[in-house]
Amino acid sequence: MKDKYDVIIVGGGVAGLYAALNLDDRINALLIVKRELTLCNSSLAQGGVASVLDMVNDSYERHINDTMIAGGNENNIDAVRTLVTEGPSDVMRLYNLGVDFDKDGDSLQMTLEGGHSRHRIVHHKDSTGKAIEDKLIETVKQKKNITILENTLLCSLQRANSGFFASIMLPDGYKTISASYVILATGGIGRVYKYTTNSAIATGDGICMAYELGAHIKHLDYIQFHPTALAANERERLLISEAVRGEGAKLLNCDGKQFMDRYDSRLELAPRDVVSRSIILESRRTGSENFYLDITHKSADFLINRFPMIYSRCLEEGIDITKDYIPVFPCQHYLMGGIDVDLHSRTSIDRLYAAGECSHTGVHGKNRLASNSLLEALVFGRRAAQDINSRSGMGDVSGRPLPFKTDGAPLPTGMRTTIRQIMQMSYFVIPDIDKAEQGLKQIEEMYSRLHSGKFAVTTDFIEAKSLCSVARIILRDVVAK
Repeated sequence: MKDKYDVIIVGGGVAGLYAALNLDDRINALLIVKRELTLCNSSLAQGGVASVLDMVNDSYERHINDTMIAGGNENNIDAVRTLVTEGPSDVMRLYNLGVDFDKDGDSLQMTLEGGHSRHRIVHHKDSTGKAIEDKLIETVKQKKNITILENTLLCSLQRANSGFFASIMLPDGYKTISASYVILATGGIGRVYKYTTNSAIATGDGICMAYELGAHIKHLDYIQFHPTALAANERERLLISEAVRGEGAKLLNCDGKQFMDRYDSRLELAPRDVVSRSIILESRRTGSENFYLDITHKSADFLINRFPMIYSRCLEEGIDITKDYIPVFPCQHYLMGGIDVDLHSRTSIDRLYAAGECSHTGVHGKNRLASNSLLEALVFGRRAAQDINSRSGMGDVSGRPLPFKTDGAPLPTGMRTTIRQIMQMSYFVIPDIDKAEQGLKQIEEMYSRLHSGKFAVTTDFIEAKSLCSVARIILRDVVAK
């Protein structure tokens, strides 16, 4: 590998890959991922991509309105309009690249999900994210100007004259490289919670790096808890897609009775935050955390063909969704806040960009509308690349990086577990302010300890520092309100 690049992209989900795909061929870029390329939240996305492709039965204004309602009208309307009006061309580009979206005859099949007023979600069965991710990986690997490094961890990011110095941990040691521009596409923060639908890499690393550089972080307490995760003991819980409710699944309480009419007239198709809150309130009313999704009224053939991944994964847990109720309960799913960016994905620090879940574009407001996340990754990943394409000053980084110390004491065991327990108790669906205040004191102590410079730089240390920084920012926001 080289010592100098024009652009470093950190993260190999849809946002990072699509940004790489849209960089000019003249730009020499390095894309790094801390594990294998296929391990990311993008690959876990089930439902699909929301996009207005049928202008007869749908419209941009309807999609904008649905997005604003779901977000509590705290969305950035300019960002929403950009997302909705530019997104369809990106979705069609994926289709033309060969992403195998499901079809009805010659037309793309579109389904309905909670919060949407029209059928506008294109999908590949119940594993849309994986279909997109796999095709983007295949396509980006063909670009000669893109170098991909797997199992490579960004350990520190320093500002330089006209760019950045990045210290990375490779499988065989450490190295410091430079780049004129950096795009952070590191995904979400799910592993700050005891239970999450996120993959193992979602530890908020990019947000922590940007924060330490002084970038503006906004609304990190805007966290989405998905109402229907499979109620299993695993830390990483299987998401039971919004599309299952879109196809008519009913939510049942511990008595096997529907209950959503007690909380919202939109019933099971209310936005995710409403459904999650309703489950928690119903849990308090009944004194039970036993909840279920019932889709057994659909034929077995339909369910197995429409939701093959969910069917097979549930079967592994002894649940046949064609015959059995699916046990579900809310868990952490998505982050609406993050590194604050403008419409070109620029952060408050020159030459630093952020795209995907680690960024705050403002499109989601307080609650993400189903299937808008992959669309956001596409639109704003592309916009970051296009903005860099339009700028000069490639390869002109100057100065010397500060010494990067990697040795030190081993990280004490249990710190990450403690952080997760604090977050689960103090800010799960409905915040507990007293516990948040108590938890913040513990987090502040850990934060000071982790930033003392006494620990060896390992993957465990970097992730613990990231999780602690994220928890600290979130709980500070919660307590301040």
